[in-house]
Amino acid sequence: QVHLAESGGGLVQAGGSLRLSCAASGRTFSIYAMGWFCQAPGKEREFVAAINWSGGATYYADSVKGRFTISRDNAKNTLYLQMNSLKRDDTAVYYCAANHGGLYTVPRDYGYWGQGTQVTVSS
Repeated sequence: QVHLAESGGGLVQAGGSLRLSCAASGRTFSIYAMGWFCQAPGKEREFVAAINWSGGATYYADSVKGRFTISRDNAKNTLYLQMNSLKRDDTAVYYCAANHGGLYTVPRDYGYWGQGTQVTVSS
């Protein structure tokens, strides 16, 4: 079992940047593929980005391509999401998640979740 804890959220103006981190503890972090999801009030949890166990493969939602970058440092047991050119529509709670498979985009395919970190983008 792996435990996940997100950090780095906050309030930022449109056009600004944030970097989210997800610290993992418990089982070996490097065996898991990882993903980032977001959930705005009244909406379902949505896929943002995923990365395989080594960091050699990534996949992004169309809405964040070219703006967000997912990465991981297995030596530090940490997952990252660099968010640039933020828009008001990016406002949501962001969750990191782990799975034993690959670049999944559906929340039910992830077995482990963090508690989330709030990102608010103001105009």
